[in-house]
Amino acid sequence: MDRCQEIKAHFRMEERYEGLGLMFGDNQTLKSEILQAIEEVKKETGQAPFIFDKISNDRPDIQCIYIEFHDDVHREGGDFFNKVLKKLSIDQCEKDI
Repeated sequence: MDRCQEIKAHFRMEERYEGLGLMFGDNQTLKSEILQAIEEVKKETGQAPFIFDKISNDRPDIQCIYIEFHDDVHREGGDFFNKVLKKLSIDQCEKDI
């Protein structure tokens, strides 16, 4: 099942930085599911990315959970992101402009 309508994934990559934002509404069940998937992948991989959530200032009905790797020289964060996306049944990321 494709969950791209429920959860929008936004990927960003710069030198030594990779980030994935998972944007969803104010559904606390979805938030719990996202956080559970992240915790499972952390246990599987042993990786510990920086994770935080934010509610939009412009749209309080939109929340986002961010997963970031700040010093990812070997680009290992991509595998982490793929595992999280697979657990959440998200098969594509939104294109950021």
